[in-house]
Amino acid sequence: MMTQIIAIHSFRGGTGKSNVTANCAAILAASGAKVAVVDTDIQSPGIHVLFGLDPNNLTYTLNDYLWGSCEIQETAVDVSHCLNGNLKNGRLYLIPSSYGIQDITRVLQEGYEVKLLNRGFRTLIKELQLDYLLIDTHPGLNEETLLSIAICDSLLLLLRPDRQDYQGASVTIEVARKLEVPHLYLTVNKATSGYDMHALKQQIETVYNCPVLAVLPLSEEIAQLASSELFCMRYPAHEITDTLKNIAQTFKEKDHEMLAM
Repeated sequence: MMTQIIAIHSFRGGTGKSNVTANCAAILAASGAKVAVVDTDIQSPGIHVLFGLDPNNLTYTLNDYLWGSCEIQETAVDVSHCLNGNLKNGRLYLIPSSYGIQDITRVLQEGYEVKLLNRGFRTLIKELQLDYLLIDTHPGLNEETLLSIAICDSLLLLLRPDRQDYQGASVTIEVARKLEVPHLYLTVNKATSGYDMHALKQQIETVYNCPVLAVLPLSEEIAQLASSELFCMRYPAHEITDTLKNIAQTFKEKDHEMLAM
């Protein structure tokens, strides 16, 4: 199977992007795939919390690779234990960014060579023999985000039913189409109970001329977890978990299309 690169993005923060990324990665790994998640939100990292990682115990991070201190495969942390034994032949890795204030400040002040990311992605795919590489992007549009969008096979754009998110989604979709992203999808998150979910899905698909994979409700259960663990593992029979599985299934179906090309 060819490796599929999936960028998961939102124009604004707070959409639940990291939660969706982590859970989709876990679902793919639990199905028997080798999956890696790269936290490229270097200015405000956080997805490591969902996998139960203590940032003080990390040997290397993505920052170390970008500054030439290690090879990128040395930053990969095996977080397969988060799957609660639902492994089959799969593995789940995380490439975390540094949570240290000095490292974040250095990124803000000095930046980094974005082209290194592309080389690093390719090295990870080869060294870890990945089926899927998921990129948890930094919100908005910057050089790193544009690179992630430009090289991905699929882009999943998250937005809330909010006018600011709608405007940001329009900008991102326009950029993705100019970059000729092969597969572009939307997912609406944090929709309150007052919405007709089916009507909202149809409305957004019509406005953006883009498939909406799911409309996820605002969930008390997710809020109560407080990013302490993966929702799909804590609530395997929940309706939201079923919806997340449907999102992951879309990426699995793209594998068959890629192989048929």
